[in-house]
Amino acid sequence: MLNPFFLNNSKQEQNLIQSLVNEQLQMYGIEIFYIPRRYVTKNTVIREVIQSEFDNAYPIEAYLDSYEGYGGQGTLLSKFGIQEQDDLTLIVSRERYENYISPLIKNIPNIELATRPKEGDLIYFPLGDRLFEINYVEHEQPFYQLQKNYVYTLKCQLYRYDDEVIDTGVETIDDEIDQLGFIQKLQLIGVATSASASISGISSGVINSINITNMGSGFTTSPIVAISSAPPGGIDAKAVAILSNDFVNCDGTKGGTVTAIRLTNPGAGYTITPSVVIRSQNAFGVGAAATASLADGGLKKPTIISGGGGYIPSSPPIITIERPDRRATATATVGASGTITALTVTDGGDGYISVPPVTFSAPPTRSGVLDSIRSVNAGSGYQANETVSLVPNNVSMGGTEAIIRIDSVNGSGGVTGFTTVYGGYDFEVSVNPSGDYYEARGGSGNDNFRLMVDSITTAGGTTATGIASISTGSVTSITLTNAGSGYKIDVSPTITVSNDNAFKDPSKIQATAVATVNASGEIESINYTNAGAGYTVAPTITIPAPVSTSTGSFIFNEIVTGSSSGTTARVKEYDAQNNTLEVSIVDGQFTIGETIIGSESGAEHTFISKGEFDTVDSFADNDGIEIRADEIIDFTKTNPFGMP
Repeated sequence: MLNPFFLNNSKQEQNLIQSLVNEQLQMYGIEIFYIPRRYVTKNTVIREVIQSEFDNAYPIEAYLDSYEGYGGQGTLLSKFGIQEQDDLTLIVSRERYENYISPLIKNIPNIELATRPKEGDLIYFPLGDRLFEINYVEHEQPFYQLQKNYVYTLKCQLYRYDDEVIDTGVETIDDEIDQLGFIQKLQLIGVATSASASISGISSGVINSINITNMGSGFTTSPIVAISSAPPGGIDAKAVAILSNDFVNCDGTKGGTVTAIRLTNPGAGYTITPSVVIRSQNAFGVGAAATASLADGGLKKPTIISGGGGYIPSSPPIITIERPDRRATATATVGASGTITALTVTDGGDGYISVPPVTFSAPPTRSGVLDSIRSVNAGSGYQANETVSLVPNNVSMGGTEAIIRIDSVNGSGGVTGFTTVYGGYDFEVSVNPSGDYYEARGGSGNDNFRLMVDSITTAGGTTATGIASISTGSVTSITLTNAGSGYKIDVSPTITVSNDNAFKDPSKIQATAVATVNASGEIESINYTNAGAGYTVAPTITIPAPVSTSTGSFIFNEIVTGSSSGTTARVKEYDAQNNTLEVSIVDGQFTIGETIIGSESGAEHTFISKGEFDTVDSFADNDGIEIRADEIIDFTKTNPFGMP
């Protein structure tokens, strides 16, 4: 017979036991973090989890009931490799879970069970700094004391990471997976800095270019380009071949044709045109041939002063080398009426064999141009056909020198008619007749001719034209054929004298070169495609600044997106010193050369190459077993065990 002094279904008695249990757990337990699993996507056919996230963590006290399998006893040797399966048994208060955690997670999307702990959720165990997954929840032990249960017993096993998102906001939890999972390492472009180079000098008898007469076929590696030696005292030329790699040989190897030959050193001292031989480095590739052309005044190999940074290997910068002859230059003077009044040849250039065309930049669009004006004071002492300029009476008013021509005057020289010769720019509309006026200056009168501006507009102009004169290969003068109109007084137009081959000495050839960029985004070498001819002084070599920029630092676990591909991933680690970014949970394929943008940090970096590695379990040999299995059975077939 039951003890009559205890009521088995009494709330007071049940609450007493629950309170005693809670107190015991708080006294002898440890603080863990309960991490609920959110099911983002699921396979609805067999209920297999496709994608899940862990983005919340809640501290709660728990009693460590059993740790027998924690010290290595849970290590398992199977046909799939060596795996750790350490386990824990934890006890948590039923009341604490239902009153604290359940209300916090019940409204979170994709939490399938909020009323009790559930299998698949995670436990962060701080004593070992490890994550455990709940395999089973015992909710009826001890069995209904006073007709109620008071604790949950959690059977946990060491969590095996499988590319789930763990972003709880608790750093000690989130960093458990910083080097786990399928990771892509992206080589980024560092901080953009311009490269520079110089031409060491010029030589006589250099190889100007190498022309391919037969592209050959079937090359699997770049063939050797052999150039006959220079005479004693000269410098042997060197070159490399560029392959297309556009077809596959019978044995499955890739082959190609010789598409270009780049001079790595044009040599010096050649007196006769050297021979060029293209020979394969192995048994593949036949038929390629080329010839060299010789020139005087060619350039020696460029010397890289600074490799810069931020360049993209697949899109190296275009190298520009000055022509062996100088381009003529000139400057223009703009008069008060917005027309060009004078031209000055600053450098006549050299090597011109015919008169080159001359072009002028177009006048800019001017705002605040006088549109409608009227006289508010005729003044006195002025004469017809003289010109005056307008300046503001009120210093707060804008306006850059408009020119007014006086057409008629009265008996006292007061202005009765006028014409706007040049509307100026940056004027403002006059609003106060008593003070906001523009005063005419520069006439012969008493300078009290005043004008009000009723409206302003924008205006362009006409482009000036001119023709050059040459003598002994240089431009000696430029004559205006049209002075143009509408130019700004303080902005001189640009004058360009053509330097095209059509007007220059054909024996002088402009050198061309290409750059090679390494994996770090630096210019590694500069090779000629044409060493030029006719140089008498070392020219200037120009390397454009890198187009890519790098800003900011990526944050662990933030989502990054490719600017062109739209591919997303989560940050594992960012190394600013080596310009590398490790990401996981990659959705899509990043495109080389695109910018990677951080969703939280706002960091933007261009990446140039990528690698992949899998660190799901440092002890397991599953990947190795899979690789060997794939070598035995072709699982890409529909039925690998059937007939071919």
